[in-house]
Amino acid sequence: MLSLLHPIRDLRRRSLLSEPLPEEWVGYIEKNVGHYPLLTSDEKTRLLNDARVFVAEKDWEAAGGHELSDEMRITIAAEACLLLLGWDDARRVDLYANVRTVIVYPTGFHAIHEKAEGPVRSADSAAELGEAWSSDLPVVLSWLSARDGSERPDDGHNVVLHEFAHKLDMLNGSADGVPPLENDEAADEWANVLSEEYALLTHDAERGHSTLLDTYGATNEAEFFAVTTEAFFERASRMLREKPRLYEAFSRFYRQDTAARLGG
Repeated sequence: MLSLLHPIRDLRRRSLLSEPLPEEWVGYIEKNVGHYPLLTSDEKTRLLNDARVFVAEKDWEAAGGHELSDEMRITIAAEACLLLLGWDDARRVDLYANVRTVIVYPTGFHAIHEKAEGPVRSADSAAELGEAWSSDLPVVLSWLSARDGSERPDDGHNVVLHEFAHKLDMLNGSADGVPPLENDEAADEWANVLSEEYALLTHDAERGHSTLLDTYGATNEAEFFAVTTEAFFERASRMLREKPRLYEAFSRFYRQDTAARLGG
């Protein structure tokens, strides 16, 4: 996870990782991150190291009248880094370069959304559990939701995976459901599979049908990518059975076989 392009950063990382990881941090991950016991020994080491670097290199802010704890930081960091676990060192080295700050509320929060209709601008307030802003702006999370989602690795809902999936989507400039892919062939296959599945989800959502994917994913292509990421990590066995092409597309992108990990 080191690079010759950033010698000062790499020196800091070497120094950080040369020290033993606090035992209580490992305990927090073992308690809170439901995927952790299912990982191989090498994967556990990689996740612990990446999460530790993530905690150290990001700015963390508490909001809503509470104090951030080490448990909150390392749990959120481990969940975010779970998405990158299958990538090689060259791809993981930046560890969400488009995330500088993580803001954590104790529970939910209200976000102000502005909209314009012609010359008229208005704003409304909506209750949220998480938000991922564009560019290098913050990721905002509810700790209660983050903890609950990480403890249950098979319920299909995980706000940390959802919001950091948005950040991966934004790596190529915009949140459009098309993250950076390895080549043109992969991009063509991605477009074919996801457009078909997005249309199916939209059809089901309009008719009120219950589906493998949360119908919130029918909002737009960016939300479809984030919702499908949640399903890939949390409902992998069912996703493999019901939507094998979609599962394969996400398995290639994340370079993980989550169905095998979860016993599917």
